[in-house]
Amino acid sequence: MEHRDVEIFLALTEELHFGRTARRLHVSQARVSQSIKQLERRIGAALFERTSRRVELTAIGRRLADDVRPGYELIRDGMERAVAAGRGLAEPLRVGFSSPLAGELVLFAASVYRERHPEAGEVLLHETPLSDPFGLLRSGELDLLLAQFPVVESDLATGPVLISDTRVLAVSTGHRFAKRPSVRVDDLAEDKVLSLSGPVPDYWLDHLLPRTTPAGRLVERGERAATRQELLALVGAGRGVHPAAAHEVRYYARPNIAYVPFDDAPALEYGLVWRTAADTVRIRAFAEAAQETVRRQGGPQDVCAQCR
Repeated sequence: MEHRDVEIFLALTEELHFGRTARRLHVSQARVSQSIKQLERRIGAALFERTSRRVELTAIGRRLADDVRPGYELIRDGMERAVAAGRGLAEPLRVGFSSPLAGELVLFAASVYRERHPEAGEVLLHETPLSDPFGLLRSGELDLLLAQFPVVESDLATGPVLISDTRVLAVSTGHRFAKRPSVRVDDLAEDKVLSLSGPVPDYWLDHLLPRTTPAGRLVERGERAATRQELLALVGAGRGVHPAAAHEVRYYARPNIAYVPFDDAPALEYGLVWRTAADTVRIRAFAEAAQETVRRQGGPQDVCAQCR
């Protein structure tokens, strides 16, 4: 039985009048008659006794109504609760970010979000651990995450690219690459590349730290760090090198670290991620606000140009 047919049947058991049922459900009387006839053909018995003066349930119709109504009401109430939650723009929205520039974009997008939806609740920011990019999102502590792509997870949905940034190589100031104007991806084979610990997906790590160079040389991975500060400490101490987004130069400048631009590395991209099962009106509204922020700033490459 289709949901609408169940709704029509149960409404008719209460109204016992085809015209009133049609008006109650905002459908035509012909639609009500058609639905009941199809249902009776499927069951193989009359559900209502009809005369020119009245409509009454048959014994089979009464039994069907008693059997179907509890399940229908459970589904209806569940849908109503879900819709109410989905429309709850007044609830706070918890948004995570994985890099400083992503955090800035979240702040700009939050302003646009409240501008477009004055009734919207507060946007709360949380920095996500470098070593566990999706943990807070999956646990429900975050509603949305502005994360580094790619994200290919069966339980997570992604939006369009919001930030696109060039790559640099973080090296110690005593490293032989420190004085060079640029490096190439093939240069990664010349030293150990510092990696990340924790539940970081292999495909995500391989995108950031390629296992081989374009020339086919093996890239050796060195020590693993759980936090950005650990990573920078290892780079500064000359324990290895690490590719990073170019905007990190502004936020993580250190006297013992040099950032050398890549000539040929693909851009690092960032976008919104959320739990597929928790797609709400609030999430969609914030995602639209983030895209509007990008459009106002001239595209992903210049999304936060005014704060550079």
